[in-house]
Amino acid sequence: MRSSRKTWYILLLLIFSTFLVSCTSNAKPVEKETYLMGTVIQFKVYGKNAEKATEEAVKRVSQIEKKMSVNIETSEVSKLNAKAGVSGEKLSADTYSVIEKSIKYSNLTGGALDATIEPIVKLWGIGTDKERVPSKTEINEKLKLVDYKNIILDKKNSTIKLGRTNQAIDLGAIAKGYTADEVKKVLLKNKISSAIINLGGNVYALGNKPDGTNWNIGVQNPLSTRGEYLGTISVSDKSIVTSGNYERFFIKDGIRYHHIFDPKNGYPAEKGLISTTIVSDKSIDGDALSTSTYILGLDKGLKLIESIKGVEAIFITSDKKIYVTEGLKGSFDLTNKEFTYEKGR
Repeated sequence: MRSSRKTWYILLLLIFSTFLVSCTSNAKPVEKETYLMGTVIQFKVYGKNAEKATEEAVKRVSQIEKKMSVNIETSEVSKLNAKAGVSGEKLSADTYSVIEKSIKYSNLTGGALDATIEPIVKLWGIGTDKERVPSKTEINEKLKLVDYKNIILDKKNSTIKLGRTNQAIDLGAIAKGYTADEVKKVLLKNKISSAIINLGGNVYALGNKPDGTNWNIGVQNPLSTRGEYLGTISVSDKSIVTSGNYERFFIKDGIRYHHIFDPKNGYPAEKGLISTTIVSDKSIDGDALSTSTYILGLDKGLKLIESIKGVEAIFITSDKKIYVTEGLKGSFDLTNKEFTYEKGR
């Protein structure tokens, strides 16, 4: 995946040293850190099968990356993109289901999430040695290729086709969420009931801490250096995913250009938000919603989240105001006084 819609060093920081000290002394976790999916991934797994479970989890992440990465020429996504406008590509259940889910969220968000954004992503080159500000003419030309309705599904044959030549899919806004959910399945299969999964900012807090209490997850301060958090969320068995304009960006002529693109105009989304955090049961939902609500902006984003059962959010605006949906008001603790907690909306 492109160094991703939610890069590892920002968004959500797990404050392991601060918040896991209360774990029981005999509950030593297996800790693993490696580089996959264009980011640093981390595991902290408790239980007698922790070593085996962690090894299997890493293999599962690698397996999904090889199928879905736009940066791997032999991936299923790359093969699909190469056949755009010509023919379909038969896909594994993994890749097919993720693309199918992305279309669901495209419909739900009015196109704020659009997997066919890849031509725009490539044009800007943010996070690569080719990053630049394209001309309006270039952007408008590539925008003609951005339309999720051109993704043609053939469920019976597990085949997907892109309807127009030069169209391309990028699953960076949803694939890591799917992967986190798959890692959870691996851990549960190995009878693991307590773990932290961090796939470059896509965090899953499995069960409780070994002492039975909730996990406390630090939310990155979007206006500060990495590792500085503005508050914490107390959760159990939940996914926490954040998107922000501070993840990947470059500055040209005093203007910051970040990597979360609005499919409507081809430019980095600027709707007044600088960070969105989604708390949900499934990480694939949190992944898709963190990006799309950032693009939609505060009012539309809040309305969308409030319409979805079992999903909560934290929105941070450029004027340092924090808006928290009803279900999180008892579990989010704001510790940075530079920000204002807006309790009503």
